[in-house]
Amino acid sequence: MPDIVTLTINPSIDIFVNVEQVEPTRKMRCSSPKRDPGGGGINVARVAHRLGGDVAAIYPTGGAIGKLLQRLVEREGIASLVTPSHVETRENFTAYEEGSGLQYRFVLPGSRLHDSEWQACLDTLARITPHPKYVVASGSEPPGVPDDFFARVARQAKAMGAKAIVDTSGSALTAVLNEGVAIIKPNLAELAEFVGNSLDSDKERIAACHKLIAGGRAEAIALTLGDQGALLVTADQIWRAQPMKVDVVSAVGAGDSFLGGMVAALAAGKPLREAFRVAMAASTAAVMSPGTELSREADVNRLLPLVQIAELETART
Repeated sequence: MPDIVTLTINPSIDIFVNVEQVEPTRKMRCSSPKRDPGGGGINVARVAHRLGGDVAAIYPTGGAIGKLLQRLVEREGIASLVTPSHVETRENFTAYEEGSGLQYRFVLPGSRLHDSEWQACLDTLARITPHPKYVVASGSEPPGVPDDFFARVARQAKAMGAKAIVDTSGSALTAVLNEGVAIIKPNLAELAEFVGNSLDSDKERIAACHKLIAGGRAEAIALTLGDQGALLVTADQIWRAQPMKVDVVSAVGAGDSFLGGMVAALAAGKPLREAFRVAMAASTAAVMSPGTELSREADVNRLLPLVQIAELETART
C-alpha cells in the first residue's frame, strides 16, 4: 500500500479555457476546454506522484462527472479509493482572458453529502493496510460534512501511526488544532483571518504560528505568503524561504503543489528543511504552468537548486 494517502471530501473536475475578452451578455467564443481532476487532496496526490511519491487518493464520486474524475485521476497513475455519492461530482471553471492576461475563476459548491457518504471516506481510510506514513486532508468541505471532519481524519491517521497533514481554514482548522496534527499549511489570508490580525510582518506571523503550535496542537506550520515566499515554523526552529523570480502564468494550484512537494519529500525520508525546499520549488513551478495545470517534475528539479532558505533566530513573542 502507498506511503501517502490523500483525502478529498469535495473533489471536482476543473475546466480551463481561453477567451479573447470577458463581456456581459454576448456570446464569448472559447478555446477547446482542458479538463483536470481537482480538489485539494487530489491535487496534492498528483504533484506528490509526479515527484516520485507512492500515493493513493480517497474521494467520493457521483454521476457521469464522478466517473470522468476517477478516469482522469487513474490516468495519471494514482490509485483511487473511491466511495459512492448520491450527487453529481461538481465542476469548477476557469477562463483566461487573452486581452488582459487576467484569470476568472468560478468555483461551484459541492452538493450536500449524507452522513453515510462522508463516513464512508473515513471508513476507507481506516481499512488501509499496511498503514501509510502520511495522511493528507486538504480542500473545502461540502454541505452536510461536519466542521470536525478533518479532525476526524487526523484522529484516524494517528490511530494508524501515520503523520497527519491538513490544509484547511476557519472552524475546521480550530477542530484540527484541538485534535493535534503534524503539519498545517495555511496561506497568509487564512492565518490572518483565523487569528484576527493582519499579520503584516514576519515577526507577527511567527508569533501567530508559535501561538498555534503551543500545547502540541501542531508540530509545524508551513505558512505560504504568495509572492513573499513562505515560512516554516516549529517549536524551536524557523525557516524563511525567499520568493523566486519567475514569470507568473497562473497562481491556480500553487498551494496544493507546495503541499504535494513537501509530503513527497518527507515520505522519501528527507528532513523537514529539505522538504520545505522541495515545496517551494513545486509551488513556484506551479505558477509557471498555464491554467489549472500543476507543477511538473522537470520544472521542480530545475528550480530546486535556486531555492533560498535561511534559518531565523527570531525570538518568540
